[in-house]
Amino acid sequence: METIQLTASPTTSAYRSRVFALCMLVYIFSGTVSTLMSTYLPVVVRDLLGQADQAELDRVSAYVGATFLYGWMLGGMSFGYFGDRLGRVTSLVGAVCLYGGCTLLTAFAPNWLTVVALRFAAGFGIGGVLVLTTVIVSEIWPERNRPVAMGILAVAFPVGIMLSGWVNNLISDWRQAFWIGGIPLVVGALIAGLVQEPSGWKRVHQQSADAKASLFDPQYRRSLWLGSLAFGAMLVGLWAVFSWVPTWVQSLVVGDARKARGLSMMLMGSGGVLGGILSGFIVKLFGHRRTMLFVFAACFVMTAVVFKTNKTLSFLVYVEMATLALLFGISQGTMSAYLPELFPTPLRGRATGFCFNIGRLVTATAVLFIGTLVAVLGGYGSAIFAFSGTFVIGFIAIWRTKPRQQSALTAVEDPVSG
Repeated sequence: METIQLTASPTTSAYRSRVFALCMLVYIFSGTVSTLMSTYLPVVVRDLLGQADQAELDRVSAYVGATFLYGWMLGGMSFGYFGDRLGRVTSLVGAVCLYGGCTLLTAFAPNWLTVVALRFAAGFGIGGVLVLTTVIVSEIWPERNRPVAMGILAVAFPVGIMLSGWVNNLISDWRQAFWIGGIPLVVGALIAGLVQEPSGWKRVHQQSADAKASLFDPQYRRSLWLGSLAFGAMLVGLWAVFSWVPTWVQSLVVGDARKARGLSMMLMGSGGVLGGILSGFIVKLFGHRRTMLFVFAACFVMTAVVFKTNKTLSFLVYVEMATLALLFGISQGTMSAYLPELFPTPLRGRATGFCFNIGRLVTATAVLFIGTLVAVLGGYGSAIFAFSGTFVIGFIAIWRTKPRQQSALTAVEDPVSG
């Protein structure tokens, strides 16, 4: 499996910093919007359903979570294609406006079916934002510092998770909380006015022969398989944890658990932030392969510790959750730097979108059966831990990849000076 040399666009440091800041902002609010519903979910569903039994509440909660993930998956793949064909920046603006607008409209949803539809559309936009910001930054950033830049970009999502926890603690009315969707709309307008298409995409877009490259050509098939399996395996386990931690915390607390839910999400976000920041430096020291092997193994162990050994909420539980989030942050930073380098410019958007999102098909489908898993396995903790088997799958996939296939990731010279 070969890596592709990414030639950074010959842009100024000031311009790169501006683009990075705007990408960081829309990435942050993607994290906020993604987990805001999880944080308020017990309140939202009960408010919209009124008097309903627990089985009905679990069923509707599963629909809300699953449709969001299906939208995220389809949006990541679709906007990856749009980014290759129509332009990275043009597609990014559309994705930002879609998730921001639908989040804002959620504040006025009259029933749970409307919430489901709006969450699907918001997920569609978020899927596009995560793919396109990753591709844009990877294409404009100099090679020598690219892993660090991508690691910091990956920090944006857990920062958004922290923000959702903060919003939950500050605002008790869930409808008021979803007014936060207006902020991405403003940032989207700034991106449209201040960011240009990467020069590499412009060059390739003018060459019709390159545009005919297929994502499933034999020379890219192995990279596509590895990227999809490794990122998908981590994604399934990660999303199971982040989606259901607030509900799991609720099950450990007697009475009002709003502050406990908010604190848990803030700690998960904080751990993810630190992990993302560290990921670039860790990769430069140990390489992608060793870093990913460690993270997959450690995530499996910590998931067992958090969700199989705790029956009551304590300070130690918060520490364990933050540690698990730290590992998730390292994984996201590592994979965000790794995947775009596997594919050439004409395919980078589609390929990154495919690898980032194919795992969500499994995740979204599994979410539909979370109620059954809770009943069969005896609680949310056991149900969440059941998803940790994907970490083992990811570990095996990386283990079977020869070290020499990974070494080229750190062997590329930076063609552009800082």
